[in-house]
Amino acid sequence: MEKLKDVTEEQKKFAVDAMVALVVEELANVLKLDYTTILKNFVASKTGALLYDESSKLWWNGPSYIADMYIKECRNI
Repeated sequence: MEKLKDVTEEQKKFAVDAMVALVVEELANVLKLDYTTILKNFVASKTGALLYDESSKLWWNGPSYIADMYIKECRNI
């Protein structure tokens, strides 16, 4: 298997989008809400913005960690 030398911006964006999908699925299961509502609210949240900020490295964490972070954010609003 050939090792990747560089990760492209497109690959990074895809990885973050994939993580968002996993987080939304987790939240849908926990909160018992539909995916569309959760996706819209998550992407507009501080947690969602932080996830899309590459420098935060939040995407290195798993979907459960990010989902918990989002739930805590919602409770503090």
